[in-house]
Amino acid sequence: MEHLTHSNRKYKDVDYWNERYKTEETFEWFGDFPKFRHLLVQYVGKEENILMLGCGNSALSLHLYLAGYTTITNVDYSNVCVENMAQRHSDCMGMSWVCMDARRLAFPDSSFDVVIEKGTLDAMLVEEQDPWNISDASTQLLHKVLKEISRVLKPGGRFVSVTFAQPHFRKKLYARKEYSWSINHYHYGDSFHYFLYVLTKGEELSQEDAALERKVLSQMEDQPTVVIFQEVENEDFLNNIGL
Repeated sequence: MEHLTHSNRKYKDVDYWNERYKTEETFEWFGDFPKFRHLLVQYVGKEENILMLGCGNSALSLHLYLAGYTTITNVDYSNVCVENMAQRHSDCMGMSWVCMDARRLAFPDSSFDVVIEKGTLDAMLVEEQDPWNISDASTQLLHKVLKEISRVLKPGGRFVSVTFAQPHFRKKLYARKEYSWSINHYHYGDSFHYFLYVLTKGEELSQEDAALERKVLSQMEDQPTVVIFQEVENEDFLNNIGL
């Protein structure tokens, strides 16, 4: 509890995470592996090449490793996290830890059979006040990340997203033909439900999800364009903008 912040904005700040990871051993968002293992094992093979996106100090990679999933690349944008986790799991052959920005993954196309994220995308949306209307800035941020995820997935590969976001909020961000994947979702938990999305590369969107994409794109096109007029104070201004 000592690491909780009074401002959600801090969750997007790498300096906040670097300081937190200096003292925090581990933290689990949305429950640990046993809570959703029955879902994950249906879509992830033990011999497959896995990318853990925004690994943090979660024990999920270790739990997967101990369960027989031994080829896991863990990335996070906190160098403190990556260094600590690499040292802590130095005896886990086949697991690697890399400091990397999810918007610019330094892997070739079609590198992974599975990409897993657990709470990473939620952290990117922490400043949003209305889940029905995600800001353009956050929409574009997630679009960059999702394009990268799709790019590094092999044909037939799966993107597994674990989140508290309900389908009517999250699917409108995932449903794009550009990503070339289908969408399935499940829930787990007792008193409070979390959600696990499985997006399979190379499969088409369902009719329902394709209609959702058209609706979202139509709403974006209908948004009014805001034009800001700036008073021209002198001739230099006109010269500076090339008029």
